[in-house]
Amino acid sequence: MSPGVDALLEQARAGLRRLTPHETVEAVRCGALLVDTRPEAQRRQQGELPGAIVIERNVLEWRLDPASAWRIPEAIGYDRQIVLVCAEGYSSSLAAAGLQALGLRRATDMIGGVQGWRESGLPMSDRPADVRY
Repeated sequence: MSPGVDALLEQARAGLRRLTPHETVEAVRCGALLVDTRPEAQRRQQGELPGAIVIERNVLEWRLDPASAWRIPEAIGYDRQIVLVCAEGYSSSLAAAGLQALGLRRATDMIGGVQGWRESGLPMSDRPADVRY
């Protein structure tokens, strides 16, 4: 029998060194790639993250795998730190574990998602999102 989504989430997070919102800001300052995986409706409701590239979950692996023909220019190597963000920090943990399984060993996510970002008092962006399809 399947252990369920809670066990899957726990297993995913066991392999991640998750970052707080403030640690995420520092990681980006040091060259990490910040990737927002929220769909447009959530971004419209919650706002846009400054400095984030938007890659929706359904194409994430193809855009971030450095060996993929469909990668984004920022997918420069398997050693680049990638910090995923979702609305509350759940689906981003599962996605980060998937990226690690793909070979992106420094993939992780941000604790609390955009909700945690906002609760930490960090600013949202007033610029249009950098959406990558």
